[in-house]
Amino acid sequence: VQLQASGGGLVQAGGSLRLSCAASGGTFTFYALGWFRQAPGKAREFVAVVSRGGNTQYYADSVRSRFAISRDNTKKTVYLQMDALKAEDSAVYYCAARRVILTHTPTSADEYDNWGQGTQVTVSS
Repeated sequence: VQLQASGGGLVQAGGSLRLSCAASGGTFTFYALGWFRQAPGKAREFVAVVSRGGNTQYYADSVRSRFAISRDNTKKTVYLQMDALKAEDSAVYYCAARRVILTHTPTSADEYDNWGQGTQVTVSS
């Protein structure tokens, strides 16, 4: 499956952004979908994941209650709604896909083998 992320940009602290990641190829509903981010000089870190059917989500502690991941299986797209943004949320955000069975929701970057190209999110304080 190929992934194309979009929706990044520059926003003030406290603002919101919605990232999108469109998939092509593959059978979309076979894949768990995750968002990761990487700030300069730091390792790539897990942000959120959604299960194949969209009923199960997990979040990093740092974004829980502020971010929401969702998917539209008819549009083959996964979203990341980011509210109450902070300067420390600034990073390149990547979407990723992993073919899984049942409701497995991987949270480690090492478990994913399909990655989008990344979209920059910059939060000014």
